[in-house]
Amino acid sequence: MKCFAELLSVFGNEAPHQSTISHSLGDDPRVGAPKTAVTQENIDAVRKLIIEDRHVTYHEIEASLKVSKTSIQKILHEELLVRKLVSQQKTARVNWCQKTLDRFNSGNSKNVYSIVSGDESWIYCYEPENKRQSAMVGTFVSKAGHIETIPLNEQRTVTADWYTTICLPKVITELRKINPERRIILHQDNASSHTAQKTRQYLTKENVEVLHHPPYSPHLIPNDFFTFPKIKNILRGQRFQSPEEAVDAFKNANKCFENWFERMQM
Repeated sequence: MKCFAELLSVFGNEAPHQSTISHSLGDDPRVGAPKTAVTQENIDAVRKLIIEDRHVTYHEIEASLKVSKTSIQKILHEELLVRKLVSQQKTARVNWCQKTLDRFNSGNSKNVYSIVSGDESWIYCYEPENKRQSAMVGTFVSKAGHIETIPLNEQRTVTADWYTTICLPKVITELRKINPERRIILHQDNASSHTAQKTRQYLTKENVEVLHHPPYSPHLIPNDFFTFPKIKNILRGQRFQSPEEAVDAFKNANKCFENWFERMQM
């Protein structure tokens, strides 16, 4: 090591040991662009975790996503801008609820049966939750009940490619199994995979209308506010031999759409 040789030439036997110098210089910046865990996939994953559990800790997020606390802090405060709601956001939520209530006659319109609400969440094969034995699923519900629950299998995060080539095609096929011309109004949050150009183009091609969703409003998604927390509470303590078994239990427990319009009026 050049640095050690120079110190040795100056200080002789009083020079620090070579291993001490190596340790001290170990955090020096490397050549080239540094790697970062602040990716869009991790941003979406952190968003999902805090939506599902507002009391989730840094340690739990770090254990789930295998990213550093520093990266989590950047994602939360620089990317997701986690903070209390401002008055404009509260007003936007109220206006959205009123507009939706008016459009669908407070849930009494027959067009309510055209609404399909979907989102993604982690489900676990056993408790306490262990990410190495878990499955992320996309689940879709309507006024008529559960439609589809699709596991991501080997994927860690939802991408526009998975959403448009695997997930949505299964949902649309199931919905239009009897009537190929069935009207579909899709309600989803503003995750990047949901709003990507590829997703928008696919939905346009399939003649699927997207119901506008106000930003930072997870409690307006039936799955986020009601289904996922309720189902995870039902499944807590149960042991499953595989992610597939957990997905099956998730399907059977998923009934949430009935009171959606009632919650809008609160």
